Amino acid sequence: MRIFKFGGASVKDASAVRNVLNVLQTTGIEDLGIVVSAMGKTTNALEVIIATYQDNNASYLSLIDDLYNQHLKIIEDLEVPVPGMEDLWLSRFRESGIKKDIKAIIESLKGEMLRNQSKNYSFLYDQVVCHGELLSTKIVAAFMNACGIPTVWKDARQLIKTDHKYRDAGVDWKKSGKLISQSCQGQLFITQGFIGSDDNGFTTTLGREGSDYTAAILAYCLNAKNVTIWKDVPGVLNADPRVFKNTVLLNKMPYNEAIELAFYGASVIHPKTLQPLQGKKIPLYVKSFINPTKEGTVITSVETIEPLIPCYIVRKEMVFLKISSRDFSFIGENNISDIFQELSVHKMQVGLLQNSAISFSICVEDKYHKINELVNDLESRYKVSYVEDVSLYTVRHYDGDSVEMIESDKKVLLKQRAQETLQLIVKE
Repeated sequence: MRIFKFGGASVKDASAVRNVLNVLQTTGIEDLGIVVSAMGKTTNALEVIIATYQDNNASYLSLIDDLYNQHLKIIEDLEVPVPGMEDLWLSRFRESGIKKDIKAIIESLKGEMLRNQSKNYSFLYDQVVCHGELLSTKIVAAFMNACGIPTVWKDARQLIKTDHKYRDAGVDWKKSGKLISQSCQGQLFITQGFIGSDDNGFTTTLGREGSDYTAAILAYCLNAKNVTIWKDVPGVLNADPRVFKNTVLLNKMPYNEAIELAFYGASVIHPKTLQPLQGKKIPLYVKSFINPTKEGTVITSVETIEPLIPCYIVRKEMVFLKISSRDFSFIGENNISDIFQELSVHKMQVGLLQNSAISFSICVEDKYHKINELVNDLESRYKVSYVEDVSLYTVRHYDGDSVEMIESDKKVLLKQRAQETLQLIVKE
């Protein structure tokens, strides 16, 4: 079996949904399972709905209606004749009952929020945002069936069982494996990315890159031949084209290399997606839904990336801190443990660290704008200096030219060099 995953950009509107049909017609539908994310920016819209609801603002109901109308428009656009769409397909789609299905999902969402008694934001979040994936998969499944691709819709909450850690649930592999193998063999199915359920039947979500992770879970449990993640880029590039010029497509990549790049901040594939696939040596393809016949990138059991060239990662708007003792004593294990406890309390994500006998330097992402609180707390015990708005560059497989390119026209605050990896904190 093969597993395909289509993200939000690949199903953002009617044209994109039609393109999914084109991808399936091009690649074939034999032994296929499909994972689909919420359409476009639907998850963002649902997060706004939650925030409005928590502000005791009844306009959240109007925002839900807006969400319904956005999906209704996609359905109505799919009913419009365009080249390549047969009249019979359009007739079947109009008669599929999909409008009634999405109306029922929207009413379920409203009911969920009206009945809610929980003060736990993470719990509420999971019960609400799952409706984005339910809407998208219902629409895509109805369209595929109308166009002659028989597709069975599956509720991922009946397939993937998790613990009770809402917004970042852990998978119960034994229960999930049994349910998936019983329910998904021998048929073309479509299901939701990102979501599962706990033992009480409440919806859970799988955290960052959850839809990719869903594809990996299904592949692992079904012993899939491969997984393909369809994106709007030709594959995995050696750098972000929005930041670097003349990027190069990486044709092949070892699992460990992809995990390393993700660890340093590259938007490749999250390690939790790669680890199950690596465990069973299931290849992961990253391909373009715009050009589905192109080979893209394969992440698999190879020795090194191909071609072997420098890979660049940049994380901007970071904060560089230098921490030292007030009495000129050494910075030892107890001090480092104390500092990391403060970093955890203030939800700082660490990008780079370096310690000497009398100081501890660290580059962090201040996602929740708590840097002043962190510094105030640390200054009760240490001397602290810091620089805001720095950039952290990481270069895998660096060479002289790549180092020179990064350092030119920048003030280097800290450089850390290992055999395969160079990291620099710079002020641009």
